[in-house]
Amino acid sequence: MQSFDEKVALVTGAGRGIGKAVALSLAKLGCRVVLAARTAAQLSEVQQEIQRAGGVAIAIPTDLMRDEDIDTLVRESQREFGAVDILINNAGWGKRASVVRAKIEDLDQTLRVNLRAPMILAQKVLPAMIAKGEGAVINISSVSGKSGEADGAAYSASKFGLIGFTESLYEEVREQGIKVAVILPGFVDTPMIPPVKHLDRSKMIQANDVAQAVLYILNTPATSCPVEITIRPQRTPIR
Repeated sequence: MQSFDEKVALVTGAGRGIGKAVALSLAKLGCRVVLAARTAAQLSEVQQEIQRAGGVAIAIPTDLMRDEDIDTLVRESQREFGAVDILINNAGWGKRASVVRAKIEDLDQTLRVNLRAPMILAQKVLPAMIAKGEGAVINISSVSGKSGEADGAAYSASKFGLIGFTESLYEEVREQGIKVAVILPGFVDTPMIPPVKHLDRSKMIQANDVAQAVLYILNTPATSCPVEITIRPQRTPIR
């Protein structure tokens, strides 16, 4: 296990689900964690949980649809902790609808949150990583980024795009010692998937399973980088 003491980790979508699990795991390793999400109350709860365990975290309410919020997030992170060492692009959004019936504003929000925001955040934090000769950008995509389905065109397109962005960025910065990876979970037991009768949630991937994949990437030796990891439920949760 590598030492992460004093490393600065920025996690989007950190108020619940996968983002919360990742933030808690990184804090336990000694990272100073920047928590970003839209809901201030949820962020505060995660921040307090980290602090009660002896960790260090700040909460910055952020709407990734707003460029000024992204600017503030990076600026406040740097002011409080210094340059970001680890960027976890986890925040995601989606609304099921056919292409014919989808609202333009929903298409825009899906692409801006799931793809555009991760690209802008990476652009803003990478110069400091390049200067240090180390760092990590880990994007949370989905198995929907490998296979489209009806009524999920925008979501799948955003997740396909996030995989392509990851692959391209890896080629751009691999020689600078920066790890770039994407994780593709299947069904994860998070609030993003509402309760439905045909899903057995006890068989779904747990948020902490994805957090463990993040730690695996960060702990790989400097000579290797697991650029893409797919996580599937061991047993099918579909009844």
